[in-house]
Amino acid sequence: MFFVDTIELEGLGNRSYLAGGEHTAVAVDPPRDIDRVLAAAARRGVRISHVAETHIHNDYVSGGLQLARVAGAAYLVPAGAHVSFARVAVSDGDAVEIDAGVTLRAMATPGHTPHHTSYVLHDGDRPVAAFTGGSLLIGTVGRPDLVEPRLTERLARAQHASAHRLAAELPDATAVLPTHGFGSFCSSAQAEGDTTTIGEQRAGNPALGVDVDTFVADLLAGLDDVPAYYAHMGPANTAGPAPVDLTPPAAAGAEEIAARLAAGEWVVDLRNRVAFAEGHVAGSFNFEAEGKLATYLAWMIPWGKPVTLLAESAEQLAGAQRELVRVGIDRPAAAATGGPGRWLRKGRRPPRSPGPPSPDSPSGAPGAWSSSTCAATPSAPAAGSRAPCTSRSTSCTTASARSPAERCGCTARAGCGPPSRPHCWMPRAGRWSPSTTASTPPATPACP
Repeated sequence: MFFVDTIELEGLGNRSYLAGGEHTAVAVDPPRDIDRVLAAAARRGVRISHVAETHIHNDYVSGGLQLARVAGAAYLVPAGAHVSFARVAVSDGDAVEIDAGVTLRAMATPGHTPHHTSYVLHDGDRPVAAFTGGSLLIGTVGRPDLVEPRLTERLARAQHASAHRLAAELPDATAVLPTHGFGSFCSSAQAEGDTTTIGEQRAGNPALGVDVDTFVADLLAGLDDVPAYYAHMGPANTAGPAPVDLTPPAAAGAEEIAARLAAGEWVVDLRNRVAFAEGHVAGSFNFEAEGKLATYLAWMIPWGKPVTLLAESAEQLAGAQRELVRVGIDRPAAAATGGPGRWLRKGRRPPRSPGPPSPDSPSGAPGAWSSSTCAATPSAPAAGSRAPCTSRSTSCTTASARSPAERCGCTARAGCGPPSRPHCWMPRAGRWSPSTTASTPPATPACP
């Protein structure tokens, strides 16, 4: 008798799995915070005997190496992946026994990466589930453009062949259990539905319904931007990630936070955008704890920049820290809980900016309080003028946006000074400038 438990990683849009029998189990594509996998095994009363990676991940830091060491498990990694640590190199057709009557068979499915490998779980002689990683997803496939631009078309063609191999060799009732596709940028499109089978994908997945040339053309035409931090994930996973550390960061007071801002470090306010718009530490950045915190913060922050977290509660802080270690932002330099209000005198509200600040001068010294009240849908300003600031910007940012540019408040694009979503803008050399290359605000708004 077998089981499969799903471990959701909503912030990254991924899933990991624990599967096995009565006594032992395998963990597939585990997250960096391995305590979640260990807890799932404890609830089942099983020992983790194997840890399997479908590929070297480009969107998160794997917990596979540490989990294998902690659990004393065999670490299964595709043979074609060049890594710097000892592992069990897995090739197409290799099989391992997970528990009595439960086996795991490797199936080469290149496309998402050149070495990508799916794993088919067998209960006796019957295939019951396929852990397809970044190969066949629900209604789509994994991206082929994350390894090397010159390989993209070749990998796209391999992705088509791999999807067809899975559909041809597995029974219709076989569960398809991908790692990506639930919000991850490793997916070429978002999953439609929560569960699926080989039979359902054979009937509805575009990869299985068109010829290879049409598939490749459509796939490449629909690819989104690649998050900047992905460049650091593959090398970290190849080298072997350091053990995770989730101990709480050091507490920070108002003076220390002001000093960090003055030194150019990032102070990140985790509250929701409405609370941030009502009052915040000038120069701080707002990344809401709910949603894709890890994806968007890791995408925007200069890699290796120290970060201080401002949270409303210890629980919010711990959740944010857990999200960030999954993408290699390991130790916040400091943190404060209770929200910015903890630094205000009793009964005193954060002062509101009297009007839109000049783009040449940030709204207050580091550590000062500011509020953002720019119009949510401003009309185009006249030449040489700036858009009026009349009401809070809330509707120009969407949780479902697929890139940071889509999440920037339209206040920034209207030239209205520091926006209520300041992760689009950075105080740089005394000027407000976008975090891309422009040094002054755009002349006209371009709200989503």
